[in-house]
Amino acid sequence: MRIDHAFLHEITIDILYGCLALLVFVLLERLVYYGLLALRARRINAAIRAHALAEAAAPTAFGADELSRSFSEYVAAQNAPGVTRGRVEDLSSALFIRVDAKVSARLWILDTIVTAAPLLGLLGTILGIMDTFNALSSGGVSDPAAVSRGIAAALIATAIGIGTALVGLVAHNLLHRQADVIIDGFKSALLAATRDGLPTAAE
Repeated sequence: MRIDHAFLHEITIDILYGCLALLVFVLLERLVYYGLLALRARRINAAIRAHALAEAAAPTAFGADELSRSFSEYVAAQNAPGVTRGRVEDLSSALFIRVDAKVSARLWILDTIVTAAPLLGLLGTILGIMDTFNALSSGGVSDPAAVSRGIAAALIATAIGIGTALVGLVAHNLLHRQADVIIDGFKSALLAATRDGLPTAAE
């Protein structure tokens, strides 16, 4: 069975374009989401500074996003009768993990694209060069300029792969940094909202 290297080369380039489109979508979606979370975090910090945490017991006191719901749940749990410091600490750890997972969602896609795009580009180039050499060996190409054009076209896949990986690397680092800022801010808000004088289990 004869392998159509030209077809596989085109498929590889199409996959790279798909990766680039997915990368841009994830970047824009995460930027909008992180912008929303930043606004929610400002409202939470304003409530902490104003000592208005009694109003945060409602699940949607600050908004319907995971950050606001988790913070409202944390404040409400401290106001529950019979709550102990150990229970509050366990809840803060669980909420931190939950928010971390939500904020960092889909960043693995960028990491995968950054790793896979150069390899896909290299694969596309190899397939393109193989197609050019097959055409040359079969006697169908006698013009050296045509061979050069075929190799140049094959190298396009490598260029697209490396370009996609570079864009993905910048996007991943940018989003990862913003995610860390949001998660660290949430942890600080939990610490600032912790009530003093909570009884321990022994008490």
